[in-house]
Amino acid sequence: MIEFQHVAYNYGGGELLTDISLRLPPGSFHFLTGPSGAGKSTFLKLCYGELHPTAGRVTVDGADVAKLTRDEVAKVRQRIGMVHQDCRFLDHLPLAENIALPLTATGREVPQADMAELMGWVGLKPLADHLPPSLSGGERQRAALARAVIMSPDVILADEPTGNLDWEMSLRLLTLLTELNKMGKTVLIATHDMNLIRSAKSQVSARVLRIRDRRVQLAGSEL
Repeated sequence: MIEFQHVAYNYGGGELLTDISLRLPPGSFHFLTGPSGAGKSTFLKLCYGELHPTAGRVTVDGADVAKLTRDEVAKVRQRIGMVHQDCRFLDHLPLAENIALPLTATGREVPQADMAELMGWVGLKPLADHLPPSLSGGERQRAALARAVIMSPDVILADEPTGNLDWEMSLRLLTLLTELNKMGKTVLIATHDMNLIRSAKSQVSARVLRIRDRRVQLAGSEL
């Protein structure tokens, strides 16, 4: 679904990523690793259309993202759910309304039963009326995942989603992401946590992409 064709990206006058050619097939599960500052977040932003390559093409279902209109980009983004490490919420709105924002922003209502099912899936149903400042780090990350999937996207991108979590909560979030993959969703997780990648072995068939020398390479075979 998402394909990079000889993609490069320059940042601050220097080349951050260069000559990347790869494909994220529908239903695949990938981890993206690399040292801090290597370009993991930039790679995800290229997938999402937030950034455009300075060379090459990024396509989603064959469409060159850089050539899409603003409305077309918005439609593409509805099919790609993004989970940020620093998940931001509107502190004056209850948690359920924060999670529903992607739908309500497009003028659609959220069926109460669907919202209850989604919040139950991430283990946050009892907190539906709570305000974001009262949530723990793990609760905020699970809420961010719920918000990312409320539009039923085909692809889930997660940028260091467990970076601020303890090990038990990291595994819980990983389980939710692997469940999405088993439902047919394409999942890409940027992380520096090799223990998390090793723990995925028993849950899902995953591949590891590694950024090295400004290139993204496939690191070995299946976990």
